[in-house]
This record gives sequence, structure tokens and C-alpha cells, in this order.
Amino acid sequence: MKKILILIATVCLIFTISACGGSARPTVVIYTSAEDNRIAAMQADLDSQFPNYEIIIEYFSTGELLTKLNDEGTQTNGDIIGEMEYANLARISDMLADLSGYNTDIYTDDMIPEVQRWLPWYRNGGCIAINRTVISDKNLPIPESYEDLLKPEYKGLISMPNPQSSGTGYMFLKSLVNAWGEQEAFDYFTKLSENILGFTSSGSGPVNALIEGEVAIGFAMTAQTVGEINNGFPLRILFFEEGSPFSLYGLSLIEGREKRKEVKEVFDYIVNRWTEMDKVLFCPERIYKDREFTLPNYPSNIRYADMSNNATEEKGRLLEIWKLAVYNAE
Repeated sequence: MKKILILIATVCLIFTISACGGSARPTVVIYTSAEDNRIAAMQADLDSQFPNYEIIIEYFSTGELLTKLNDEGTQTNGDIIGEMEYANLARISDMLADLSGYNTDIYTDDMIPEVQRWLPWYRNGGCIAINRTVISDKNLPIPESYEDLLKPEYKGLISMPNPQSSGTGYMFLKSLVNAWGEQEAFDYFTKLSENILGFTSSGSGPVNALIEGEVAIGFAMTAQTVGEINNGFPLRILFFEEGSPFSLYGLSLIEGREKRKEVKEVFDYIVNRWTEMDKVLFCPERIYKDREFTLPNYPSNIRYADMSNNATEEKGRLLEIWKLAVYNAE
């Protein structure tokens, strides 16, 4: 009787496991640093296109995602990196799948990666954003330069992403290093820190603080700012003499995941369809040679800042100086 009960229990267990395995949908995990509205739109579209797959999109700040992937390597749970800055992708390129089979001729020359371990995703342009209501209520002047932001009347009313954790924060740092020289730029940010309410961990933080009325001025992403303007918030975009800083973001696969049918299908859909939809809906700054996009209230003829020498080693070096001279987040 004991042997019979064990046999019955074993058969039941095997049946249960088989039944669960047979009914479970294949899972595709996407890691991204995109804003909430872009994640929600992408999730809805992928769920509609792939009802037989369970697609999980997980958000991490730029710094968190880099740390996670460095720690976990190719054993990470993520299959697709849905958004990551080029310089950071270069730092983990040995754990990314070879994408040389994909056509990159359709992209503008500056968007084409030197190593085909990722594909272009979007151009993240930056601006200085202001909350017009807060500016008016506090009777503040509208700043006309970066130097204006050092004025005492703006103390505690400015938000900036921390370059240590945010690609958006770093692009502002790099643009002023290129425009003014290293010493002058770091001297500036050291002084500016006295007027900063808080350095945010993500690039979306300053705009979130602006729409909550916590600050008057933010070092912001242009696309996110325009989105909130179109949602009815009283924001305004400013570009200073140095131009709009920008960073390039890519899309990639963890090595080995390209062999999974469901991952490859979702990745190809994102490359061939959703990348363009993201530009149509949220981020129209140019990445394709023969396609341009517009959004209501999006600035036209943007003059970009000098972002040259934006290499991995240079980023690491500048962030070490930032950590020591301006702000240590640890």
C-alpha cells in the first residue's frame, strides 16, 4: 500500500508539472530606462501584438541597469535591453548578442554604432524647463543662461539628474565640459549644487518635480517636457547659448537570447515597428536618414551642443571627478 501511494503521488506530481508547463506562456523580459508613459504604451502594444507571450517590462535608472547587468552578466533574467545609453552599452558589449545581420543603413551616420552589438533606439535631447506658474508666483526672472541659474533667488528651486545614475544628467555635464573646459564646468556645477533642491536618480525626476510645483527650473529631457506641455502643464522650454545636450540610446539582446523564438520575434518587432512608433508618439528627434517626425509644441531646428569625445573611458573619468568634486550619491 505504501508503494502504491508513493506511485500515485508521483504520477499526480508529474501530471501537475506537465499541465502547468503546457499552459504557461513563454516569457520575454525587457529592461528599460524609459519614462512611465513610454513604457505603458510599449507594454500595451506588445501585449496586443503577442497575446501568446507574457511580456514583462522592468524599469531601472541608467546607473541601476548598468550595475545590475555588470553584476549578473549573461545570467540576468532580462532578454532585451529596451533602452540604454551608447557609452554604457559599450561597457557591457561582451555580454550582448551580435546584431551585424541587421541593416543600419537606414539610420543617420551618428546613430550607427561602431560595434554592432546594439541598434539605434532614440536621440535624447535636453533642455532647461521652467514651470511658468512657479516662476510667476515667486516673481522670479526667466533665466537666460546657465550662469543665471547661480543667482541666489533660485536657491532650492532647481532640480537636476545626478550624472552618476542618469544618462540625462551626464549629457548636461559633458556638454558644459566640452563648451567651457573641464575646470570651469566643474567649478560651475559645484556652485550650482548650492541652488539644487535635489539631484534626482533618473532623468525624468526634474520634470516630475516641475509638474508637482516643487521647483521652478529643471535640467530636463525635451521629449518628456513637451509631453507634459501637451498634457496641459504650464511648462516652457529654454535652450541656452551652448545648445541642446543630447545622448544616444540603443536597443540590444543579451547574448544567447536571440536563439529563443519568442525573444527574437519581439525584438524584431521593436526594431522594425515600435522604434518608429516611439518617435511618432514621444521622441521625434531624428534617428533615420529618410524619415522625420513632429509633435505639437516640439521645438524645431534644434541647435545641438558639442557632445564630442563621449567615449566610455571619458565618461568614467568625468564621473569620478563629479563624485569627488560635486556630489557623492553613495
